[in-house]
Amino acid sequence: MNEDQKPVAIHALQAAVRTKPSNYPEPFASRMAGRVIRPLGDVFGLSNFGVNLTLLAPGAVSALRHAHRRQDEFVYVVAGSPTLVTDAGETPLQPGMCAGFRAGSGDAHRLVNRTDHDCLFLVVGDRTAGDSAIYPDDDLVAQLGEGGRWQFLHKNGDPY
Repeated sequence: MNEDQKPVAIHALQAAVRTKPSNYPEPFASRMAGRVIRPLGDVFGLSNFGVNLTLLAPGAVSALRHAHRRQDEFVYVVAGSPTLVTDAGETPLQPGMCAGFRAGSGDAHRLVNRTDHDCLFLVVGDRTAGDSAIYPDDDLVAQLGEGGRWQFLHKNGDPY
């Protein structure tokens, strides 16, 4: 198979791990230790939405608590028991459970692994141009720029 050919199917756990563990600037990037992302949608050249298989080691978090302005997000738990943290509080999840976050709802969310075992879940999100994300617990705002790259700013607008 040459570089332009995409596979028809793969075993998800055999997909390559994302080379850059976090897009966040410091001091936030180091808080993502214990998170391993396999960008499954990229394997197939998907461009309208992303699909990530994410593993959280014990004590790890999926992301900073955030809410997207234009991007819908969906999470499906494959293995383990992460805790979903939202504006409404904390919800323990189990394999087979799922959660969704409508674009523009303002409901900031993330998953936390407070167990002694790895957690594995799928995250599906669209790639709507002009998206931005707020991080209510941190001095951080993200804007999706040209070429699909996130730009991170302080809440006062100064770049990181």
